[in-house]
Amino acid sequence: MKALLQQVSRASVSVDSEVVGSSGRGLVVFVGVASEDTKEDARYLAQKTISLRIFPDKTGKLNLSSLDIRGELLVVSQFTLLADTRKGRRPSFTNAASPAQAKALFEQFVTEARTSGLKIETGHFQQHMLVEIYNDGPVTIMLDSREKFQ
Repeated sequence: MKALLQQVSRASVSVDSEVVGSSGRGLVVFVGVASEDTKEDARYLAQKTISLRIFPDKTGKLNLSSLDIRGELLVVSQFTLLADTRKGRRPSFTNAASPAQAKALFEQFVTEARTSGLKIETGHFQQHMLVEIYNDGPVTIMLDSREKFQ
């Protein structure tokens, strides 16, 4: 399971010109689910996301987490994070989970993140979405649940 974190001053996601989720200062989290991912991957990645110290402290050092700043999260499903671009010029998505598995694990990620007490909003799974991001920094970090074993 992968999560691409972008620090934002604010963000929103729309479906059919209607805003379905928004956040203030915090993170936009794009989540991609691989076919071999489990609930443990979702739990690990959610906890890593909310506790990762990537917000600046008073000295400007990236030393604070979403929990520390009471940041808001806008979580958006993004199967294209699983793109395999090693061969040819067209990405392959054969490593991505089936829609049913991906939805269940995406929802597990969101449920786990909500246990933090932070404001968590989402886009709509398997829908075409327009994501408006006010990237702050910019700070963009990729997390991969497979790295927990390294």
